[in-house]
Amino acid sequence: MTRTTRVRLAYGESGLAVDLPAERTTVVEPVYVAGAADQRDVLRSALRRPVAGPPLREIARPGQAVAISMCDGTRAQPRHLMVPAVLEELDGIVDLDDVVILVATGTHRGNTDAEIRAMLGDEVVDAVRVVNHDARDPSSLVHMGTHGDGVPVWLDRHWVEADLRITTGFVEPHFFAGFSGGPKMVAPGLAGLDTVLTLHDARRIGHPQATWAVCEGNPVHDDIRAVVGAVGRVDFALDVVLNREQQIVEAFGGELFAMHAAARDAARRLAMRPVDGRFDVVVTTNAGFPLDQNLYQSVKGMTAGATVVRDGGTIVCAAECRDGFPDHGSYREVLASAPSPRALLDAIEARPRTVPDQWQVQVQAKVQNLARVVMHTSYLSDEALATAHLEQTADIAGTVERALAAAGPDSRVCVLPEGPQTIPYLA
Repeated sequence: MTRTTRVRLAYGESGLAVDLPAERTTVVEPVYVAGAADQRDVLRSALRRPVAGPPLREIARPGQAVAISMCDGTRAQPRHLMVPAVLEELDGIVDLDDVVILVATGTHRGNTDAEIRAMLGDEVVDAVRVVNHDARDPSSLVHMGTHGDGVPVWLDRHWVEADLRITTGFVEPHFFAGFSGGPKMVAPGLAGLDTVLTLHDARRIGHPQATWAVCEGNPVHDDIRAVVGAVGRVDFALDVVLNREQQIVEAFGGELFAMHAAARDAARRLAMRPVDGRFDVVVTTNAGFPLDQNLYQSVKGMTAGATVVRDGGTIVCAAECRDGFPDHGSYREVLASAPSPRALLDAIEARPRTVPDQWQVQVQAKVQNLARVVMHTSYLSDEALATAHLEQTADIAGTVERALAAAGPDSRVCVLPEGPQTIPYLA
């Protein structure tokens, strides 16, 4: 009888246990670091002892209009701790009536009042104006010229007109922008649709350096930095690095680019894990809730698996997808617009103009062109997934067993229980 090892996968809010053959299974997880004993204190220290530049309280002036950027509901940012920490530093200097909190949605849907209250807490929402950025509303945007490699820049009016601009985010490897957080909290987070479409065009997304943990030389991140450096001015930036319990491990504050470089180094130490070769099968996740709310976001988990799967191998991705594809945006429509992943890639690369959400489809199609992708979800039907050129399994262990058997007696499976929180690379 085959000896098995039980692996707990991050899935929804409750997780998922899977039994896999012990001798053939390699589990790859982020380096675990316990959360800071006092989560608020580590934030206060970052605000008062920044990586570079003056502390936040030395920058703020009475009468200033203040804009604070934060992640939307698809991200695990501890907004309920970070935003109050910023407001406490501004207390006694800035009037709360002069503060606006901007939900950096990029092209995602705006968050509902209930979602915003869950993210920030009633006390903050009742005291401070919170606005969802809308990339598709021309009246809410200001044209800022052309920057970087021909990027037409439109930014949120509240951000442009603020006297004091503060970003808050969290840093982890990103599948085509290198790392999250930092300047992404302005562009694409607070950018207009034309700006986002250019930053995510087929040429940039298809570049070999547009990948995990690469910023310099990555055309997506190079242009994000160019845009934000030229016209997105950030006066103070606050980012955190999180563990698998979504607790703050470290916090970094100060001048945007120096702060982000330090946070990236910390995230790299936790997330990047060497492996000794490619695997016939990779089981991955999308890091559980809130990141695995929909199939669109789950492309990150597939892409994490693709870093170490062999050509023609199998990726099994477990993502709850309680929000479906989702129904908003163009992702589902673009996926269904061609008969195969290869045809999707050809169509996207030939397109003269970028279509919203085509970048996610482009990355997904690249993964599917490399390997068979099988999903395990709780909210999407087999028929719905078939329109995305994906299979579904109710039995992850059985699917892995069959894929290993088909690959031969020396085949191996790699498991990424935290999905894109861990980026394996060939040592």
